[in-house]
Amino acid sequence: MFLKQSPRKETGRNYLIIAKKVRDPETGKYTDATIESIGYMDEYLDKYPDPIAHFREVARKMTEEETARRRVTLELDMDETLPEDTDNRKNLGYAAILKIYHQLGLPQFFNNKARHRDFEYSPNAVMTLLVVSRILSPGSKKKAFEEKGRYFERFDFSLVDVYRSLSFFAPLAKEVQRHINEQIVARYGPRDTRTVYYDVTNFYFEIDKEDELRKRGYSKERRRDPIVQMGLAMDADGVPLHYELFPGNVPDKSTFRSVIGEVRRNYDTGRIIVVADMGIITGDNIYYLVGGEKREKALNGYVMSFSIPGATGKFQEYVLDRKDYLGSDGKPAKGGADFIIKSRMDAREINVTMSGGKTKKKTVYEKQVVFWSKKYADRAGVEREKVIQKAMAMIKDPGKYTKATAYGAAKYVMNIDYDDSTGEVIAKGNALLLDEAKIREEEKFDGYYAIVTSEINMPDDEIVDTYRGLWEIEESFRITKGDLEARPVHVSRPDRIDAHFLTCFIALVIMRLLQKLTGRRYSCEKIADRLNRVSCSHEDGNIYMLDYRSETSDVIGKALDIDFTKKRLRLNEIKNIIANTKKK
Repeated sequence: MFLKQSPRKETGRNYLIIAKKVRDPETGKYTDATIESIGYMDEYLDKYPDPIAHFREVARKMTEEETARRRVTLELDMDETLPEDTDNRKNLGYAAILKIYHQLGLPQFFNNKARHRDFEYSPNAVMTLLVVSRILSPGSKKKAFEEKGRYFERFDFSLVDVYRSLSFFAPLAKEVQRHINEQIVARYGPRDTRTVYYDVTNFYFEIDKEDELRKRGYSKERRRDPIVQMGLAMDADGVPLHYELFPGNVPDKSTFRSVIGEVRRNYDTGRIIVVADMGIITGDNIYYLVGGEKREKALNGYVMSFSIPGATGKFQEYVLDRKDYLGSDGKPAKGGADFIIKSRMDAREINVTMSGGKTKKKTVYEKQVVFWSKKYADRAGVEREKVIQKAMAMIKDPGKYTKATAYGAAKYVMNIDYDDSTGEVIAKGNALLLDEAKIREEEKFDGYYAIVTSEINMPDDEIVDTYRGLWEIEESFRITKGDLEARPVHVSRPDRIDAHFLTCFIALVIMRLLQKLTGRRYSCEKIADRLNRVSCSHEDGNIYMLDYRSETSDVIGKALDIDFTKKRLRLNEIKNIIANTKKK
């Protein structure tokens, strides 16, 4: 520290300040930071013979005191042994998760809901542990409880309290989601909900028991276990909006109106364009989006994929006709182009289920965009070749395959059947043969994709880019199932299943916001891994030593104003870091 003199032109007096050099994290340049304002020098002439010399000495002593405070001499006994069952390692990276958890106002929400309940523990503390553990050390509720000592928090509750709290959280799921949405808008600004992405996945249970929620249905992993369906809506920035759970035997398309209806009613979206796959946006759901017979003023729209192999012959002819295709430069496509695209307006008939249960044909006027990509064509060819090789191996030695293991390749095998008792592949009457005609028929459409949309004035390339954004929601499911290990589910009561997925949803929102705050530079997997590594061990007295730093942890820390760069921290400094994350 040093004495800084600032002559004031307006008064001609000399103002004294004790300052120190600090580095600006934005520019990397050093600047003077005021430590103490002393006042005008002439005010001290009666008190000190030489005020300048006096306050220079004060600054020097302040520097010495700060240096002494920052420097610690440790006496180490190299023969010292660890006491049995010692586990001094603690995580500090969770401070980043904690900060967003508090920015979302979740402690206030859960504390308010618990205010008039006779709890002997804090449900918010339980939720904090479950969310942090879901991101940094995913697993069962029991595992989260057993590892609660790795954080600098007072988690003063029992494992029984953890399970009891799940029944408290379950009925709050919709309210929590609406609250999170409101807090995101307040904290980060309006959400981009002009485009809403929607998809459905399911989660399996490693049990053989079904109930009102766990039902056998079409499993994404092709397992025979009971499953639960989840419908998830996401905004255009990749941050989840709203989810709902459905019994495992509910078709994907039947989840649509419940989730999208909740978003439209309670998320202040205005008009939305829903992006989803063709299996979800059916005729009924299109009719629902565009207002049905009422034709309300705020009509919503859709962008969805469209099956070319399953389309009419007329549409297939349009796709395969190279006339009118444009290249990526917007000019008529030439031979050898890697990407071509064209579009047209068309009136398409859809089947709509009316209020009485009868089906009627309705006409929608939409834009049809088709494109071909060499990259996609090559990829389709490679993937098909793998399936053909499997089909040929099956033909050669069918006894090695069952109905389950023949999945995918069976479509290319003629005369295939299965033994009713064993599920083993057998020939139906004749020898197994490769269906070359089917292969050639499919090859015609390699690289071609079709998208249909209500947005007839949207440019073709924007339509394609909008649809491609659907990968974000697919990635969200991958994160939830993989990085957050939401499956298999380790609870069985319906209310506890609901609470389990609520914790997963909160964790997913926090991870997506961390990605957004760091400019989408890192995957969720990388963020979780780096925060998990920001840990420390008790060294001596109240001093903890950290042993990990990376570019990722620096960027996260900078985005959230948390310093993850120090090698040693006193316990009170760690407590201050944690306390600061809890200031909303």
